[in-house]
Amino acid sequence: MLYFSEQSPDTAKAGKGLRMRRRVIVRRRVSKVKPADTEKLEGFNPSVLGLGDIALPSKEVEAIAAIFDLARFTTFCNQVDPHLVVPKYLSNFLDWLFGEIRARLTEGGYGEDKKLWAELPFFTKFLGDGVLLLWSTRGLTEPLICKIVATLYEIRSAYRNDFYPRISKAVDKPPSILRCGIARGRVFSVGNGNDYIGHCINTASRLQKLSLLTFCFPHRGFNVQEYMREDYRRLFVQKSVTIRGVGENELIWLIKEEFDRLPEKSRELFRSL
Repeated sequence: MLYFSEQSPDTAKAGKGLRMRRRVIVRRRVSKVKPADTEKLEGFNPSVLGLGDIALPSKEVEAIAAIFDLARFTTFCNQVDPHLVVPKYLSNFLDWLFGEIRARLTEGGYGEDKKLWAELPFFTKFLGDGVLLLWSTRGLTEPLICKIVATLYEIRSAYRNDFYPRISKAVDKPPSILRCGIARGRVFSVGNGNDYIGHCINTASRLQKLSLLTFCFPHRGFNVQEYMREDYRRLFVQKSVTIRGVGENELIWLIKEEFDRLPEKSRELFRSL
């Protein structure tokens, strides 16, 4: 069965006017489309990633990967008018972090008398909510490798005890926790060495956000019992845990005091040896 409805002349006229306006809007929208800019089109290619010649063979480096991550940084960025606080926080944080690394890797004297007890990281990368650092282990003894771990632990602690109280007076509700995950292994250059990939980088990333912990590193590659100074070694406890994307029953070191404060349900994820 068909139904018909009658339109008054006024209604039909109004409908025609609406269609005319729609055609005008469509024409206006189409008119905003610009002709293709050949130079811009050709310039949009992998070179914008800044990796250099990606076809170059990778160079392998034995390295320590450390990832510092700012807990709840996304929440901090979602506050009212983030453009007023985020640049100020990041500039202060990055200046502080790089200054801490420089200061803690040097020892003795002033000016030219200062000496590096370990090389500075050969690669650094801003990750949006943290920083990736890569140290070459070439020429590093096992005690020095453990000393780098202890240094990273000190920087993690200094954030909470030193930097956070100061930045809280200049920026509203900054991230209160700096997490750190560490791993050791091989990394491979991408392009001209403007980026690196490697399993140890992935492991460090997993460890920096493991449960509610803020500092973790694997047993593999770090001879803690033999080479770490006693005053640092006693701060850590060894556990076994499943790490997504890494493996099951992985042996890791974490801060003993921090582990003891975990809720019971979180502690169940870890197994004692």
